[in-house]
Amino acid sequence: MTKKDLALKMKEWRRDFHQYPETGFLEMRTASIVASTLADLGFDLQLGRKVMSEQDCMGKPSEVETREHLKWAKENGANENYLPYFEEGYTGIVATYDTSREGPTIAIRVDMDALNIHEAEENNHFPVQEGFRSKLPNKMHACGHDAHTAMGLGLATMIVENKDCLNGIIKLIFQPAEEGTRGAKSMVNAGVVKDVDYFIALHIGLGVPSKEFAAANNGFLATSKLDISFSGRSAHAGGEPEQGRNSLLAASSAALNIYSIPRHSGGLTRVNIGEIHAGSGRNIIPSVAKLKVETRGETSTINQYVQQQVEAIVKGAATMYQNDYSIDVVGEGKACDCSRDLAEVLHTCATKHPIIKKSVLESNESAGSEDATFFMEAVQKNGGLATYCIFGTDLAAGHHNEKFDINEESLLPSVEILYNSIIKLTQ
Repeated sequence: MTKKDLALKMKEWRRDFHQYPETGFLEMRTASIVASTLADLGFDLQLGRKVMSEQDCMGKPSEVETREHLKWAKENGANENYLPYFEEGYTGIVATYDTSREGPTIAIRVDMDALNIHEAEENNHFPVQEGFRSKLPNKMHACGHDAHTAMGLGLATMIVENKDCLNGIIKLIFQPAEEGTRGAKSMVNAGVVKDVDYFIALHIGLGVPSKEFAAANNGFLATSKLDISFSGRSAHAGGEPEQGRNSLLAASSAALNIYSIPRHSGGLTRVNIGEIHAGSGRNIIPSVAKLKVETRGETSTINQYVQQQVEAIVKGAATMYQNDYSIDVVGEGKACDCSRDLAEVLHTCATKHPIIKKSVLESNESAGSEDATFFMEAVQKNGGLATYCIFGTDLAAGHHNEKFDINEESLLPSVEILYNSIIKLTQ
């Protein structure tokens, strides 16, 4: 396949995935198409439960939602030969290409999931103009994971077509549920990177301009995603208000005090309450309230400090209003510490690429949080090297925005840099 043909094929894949966005642990259509494509290319596949630890799948949708989405996937182009591997919502894929020649084991991780965002419908939105806008209301690829999945398939194609140039073993990890930092931990605990010498995670955009590259991004914060529930007692607000135990007040008190958590002298901290739900009528003392909270810290220790403060506040608010409470951790991410030696390899390859005008070896710019850090930490603990690289692109709007879109011309150069880095690492 010529470079031009591969670039066109990646655009085709990306636009298909964009039209059919699937959120975390529901990437059934996406995963079935990815698996079919990789099998046709000659990769050995491990699918679903074989690469995911069931007990570590945080924030997984209910069985009812999973069954409903399976029906949707069948009706919307999923590959039914591979769909059974993913029908319970364990949608991870590890594709391995063994060159049968001595060399290191290299893993590349891409993510597949979309977001709960309604995509823009205006005529000046490029996916509208070109006819590949999301077909699902309130679901959208607004972070570039459709592009990442296409890049993973493009890299797989390039590996197979140039297999005689490679040594060692190449693993492509297609991860579900990155949004909310929910999917990586289960794959790590299933052992998918225990044999990896070099690990590379990637992202497109994240504030890096088109034709630029960052070989190591150390700006990710450790994070915890918390679902908090208060349980009180209902009562008639006019007749017997003293009989009630108001869960809305407990949740509100907790919310106000969570935002009062002292900052930490050791580094950056973040806390946010994204949702609060309570009550069923103006004359009813609310008996149930729910909060969705996230904490972040520059290090895992600092994030743990913020999380412990949240837990103490929730306990105090529950006690004050005579409520029971529960706190469920539904997502986690580690702090990021890239391996400089591995980043230098990617940096060298990017510098030599004719499209790239600027390559940065290390960046410490804030980039939110990422659960690829679980993979990175596991590889580094085993003596391997790991990095998180960013490929620049033009963005129509910021990440997680209803008008988000990328410049598709960034896809081929990104894959070429990854492939050239694999070549350099296996020589």
